[in-house]
Amino acid sequence: MAPEIETNVNNYTRFFAISREKTKPALKNKTSLVVATENVPGALYKVLGIFAIRNINLTKLESRPSKSKPWEYVFYTDFEGHIDSEVYQEAIKELEQVTTFVKVLGSYPQAE
Repeated sequence: MAPEIETNVNNYTRFFAISREKTKPALKNKTSLVVATENVPGALYKVLGIFAIRNINLTKLESRPSKSKPWEYVFYTDFEGHIDSEVYQEAIKELEQVTTFVKVLGSYPQAE
């Protein structure tokens, strides 16, 4: 990545490189994932509850239209922590039971 790519000194946009290799846990980490749910009342509530009961701090939740199902949405989520930790592995297993799709995009060092 090119140094000093930003054009504004107050720009807080973060950039990261994508790789198929897993990162090793850093002191502070973030993990990004995408989930899809059935279009029924309470579906997102169940997803959020999985994180809440494990005290996993979500830092982002963004809905985007599904590319494959009109009028349905997928949810991009970031949380604090590295996917290799047992508590996060348990959360992913439970997410797989209450969602129609789960994809971990990866873990990476958290920006300061």
